Amino acid sequence: MLKNTEQRYGSLSIGLHWLTLLLMIAVYALMEFRDIFPKGSAGRDLMKEFHFMVGLLILALVVVRLLVRFSGPSPRIVPEQSPLMHKLAQLAHLALYGFLILTPLLGWLLLSVGGKPIPFFGFELPALLAPNDSLRGTIKELHETLANIGYALIALHAVAAIYHHHVLKDNTLTNMLPKRRS
Repeated sequence: MLKNTEQRYGSLSIGLHWLTLLLMIAVYALMEFRDIFPKGSAGRDLMKEFHFMVGLLILALVVVRLLVRFSGPSPRIVPEQSPLMHKLAQLAHLALYGFLILTPLLGWLLLSVGGKPIPFFGFELPALLAPNDSLRGTIKELHETLANIGYALIALHAVAAIYHHHVLKDNTLTNMLPKRRS
């Protein structure tokens, strides 16, 4: 089943969800572990370049995820959520999608105002703004702050899934797990 139904997420949504997680792990790891190489070294520069490319890949993936999300139904949660839980889930998803869109966009803007190339797996993307040293610090701070907030959003998302599964005992988590083959 490729598409979502009212009973379950389709394999496309499930695959995109877990691929996004793997790419998020990669993008954070590339920045957190870049310090294993000295500043200015080829290894460090390569890790930063892959950080940029994976971040932009996440941005592209989120666009696909949003198209898939709004092209069909979302599975019903059984047992049904309270209106408050439903509203909190909507706000959390809005925050996650905002984070997944804004953080890579800020990275793209940061490279742009720094006058640096924007690499994307063999291609060079256009700058979104002209080089501008006075904007660079602000955009860098916003990008890093949002990336740090991302740790909390991802943790909140994981804790909510576990809470739904073990406390509320609903189908929220199981709807997003790959279906076992019999």
